[in-house]
This record gives sequence, C-alpha cells and structure tokens, in this order.
Amino acid sequence: MQQVQLQTPSYRELEVRFKDWLRLLNFEPSTVKYAPMKARELLGWLEGQQIKEIEAVNKPIISNYFDYLKTRQNRRKGGKLSKNYLRTHLTALRKLAKYLRESEQSSFEVDIKLQGSPKSNITIFTKDEIKDLYNACDSDILGMRDRAMLAVYYGCGLRRNEGVNLDTNDILFDKNFVFVRKGKNYKERYVPMSAGVREDLQSYIDFARPVLIKIGAKALFLNQHGKRLGSNSMADRLQKLKEKAEINKEAGLHALRHSIATHLLQSGMELEQIKRFLGHASLESTQIYTHIANET
Repeated sequence: MQQVQLQTPSYRELEVRFKDWLRLLNFEPSTVKYAPMKARELLGWLEGQQIKEIEAVNKPIISNYFDYLKTRQNRRKGGKLSKNYLRTHLTALRKLAKYLRESEQSSFEVDIKLQGSPKSNITIFTKDEIKDLYNACDSDILGMRDRAMLAVYYGCGLRRNEGVNLDTNDILFDKNFVFVRKGKNYKERYVPMSAGVREDLQSYIDFARPVLIKIGAKALFLNQHGKRLGSNSMADRLQKLKEKAEINKEAGLHALRHSIATHLLQSGMELEQIKRFLGHASLESTQIYTHIANET
C-alpha cells in the first residue's frame, strides 16, 4: 500500500470519520484497517490534482483516478497493480461513497468496470478436510471448545467477529437457532442449527465452559483465564487443527464460512436460502460461490 501524507485538514478528518463508521457498523477488522488506507490514496491523489474539496469529486474524476491506478507501480513487487488489488480498491471507494451519502455529505458515483472476470482469492476446505478438522479435535476441554468453534464458523457460517461476539444466551436450544446480534452493519439474524451443531455446542456449554468460566462471564467462547476468547486466539486454534489434520492451506476462520456456503450450494440449496443463511445484504455477494462450486 502506497503511503500518503494528507495535507488537507478536511481530508484527514474524512479518513478518521470513515474508519469510525466502518468500525461502528461492525465491518471485518481487515476492512476497517485497509479501506481507509485506500481512501487515503484517493484523497492524496486529489490533492495532487489540486482538488481540495470532496464536493468537487465526480464520476469523470473517479474514472481518471482509476486510469492512474492502472499505471501506478506496485511499490513492493514492482510492475503494475493486480486486478484483484484494483477490485478491492474499487470496493473501498464504494464504501466511502456510501459513507458520504449516509452521513448526508456530498458524495460521488463509482461507475468503474474492470475488464476480465474476477479471480477468486477465496480458499475453501473440501468436505473431507472439514471431517479431518473435526477429527483433529481432542476430547479434552479445549478440544470440545474447538468443536464448538467449528460448529459456529462452519456449521453456522458466521463471520469472524460474529462468532467472537456470541454470548451463551444467543444459543437458543429451545428454538434450534443461533441468534447473531452483532452482524455486519449490526443487522441481526437467526441461523438454524443442525443436529451436529447443536450437539457440539451443547457439549461445550455443559461440560467444557463451566471449567473455564469466571463469575459473571457471558461470552460463549472463553479463554483459560475466563475472559472472552479473541479472534486471533481462535485463528491460532484453527491453525493447530490444520497442522494436526495435515492440511496445508492458507485458510483462516473465514474460509470455514466460505466452505459451508460452497458445500450448501453443491448440495442443491437455492442461492436465496444461502443468502439468508449467511446474512448477505444482496444476492450479488452470494453469487461468488457459484463460481467456486463449479471449480471444485
């Protein structure tokens, strides 16, 4: 990522407020970190064009900016920027435009079409690899927690932060649902539990969690100090399971969500149903899995 030092006070404030907005709406940590950085590069380029007010930005200016990006050198690797980088940059600027609209500021339209079909960077686990991950879980306290973690991220398809923020009262055994209170954009939803998911969560809550719990703890996933288990710790646990299962893939917690979506599509579930299951705002976000399902 090119480092840019903004000189215009209103642009510096815009970057900070944009990041706060992303955090407030519970976007993934990677989005909260990198989208403002991409917005900063746009704002720095605008300064170089002597455009010091966001109100002056329009569709032709955004088009000129992307023409510039297509020729800008990759500072780390040399050569031009990759198509995938340009696509993530495009996504970040669309979020910036949405933030401006929703905060009743002057916004701009991002109407850029990049040539070529999207190259998916999504990694998934095969069904056999998922079985291997479950088999890699030990039968002790932490092993039961690992199975519950797989139940939440694979069996329920939750996002990274959604799983971290679960409390015990969000597991509705009487209704066979997991209640997601803090979804993306803070949209709530109910996710159905399969029999296997229910069994793994019940075992963890009944037998493992009581050993880890401290007085007043509400979090579903607890560490060995009785505090809420963080996403980095969960990612480390998944890495240990992959090593034990001899799965050599660069795949984290979100790969479990991608995997269940792909497996459901391969099993014949309608795309609209998968959209609701995942909590996607639009069908366009879900359609990426049609390409993955056809490739695997």
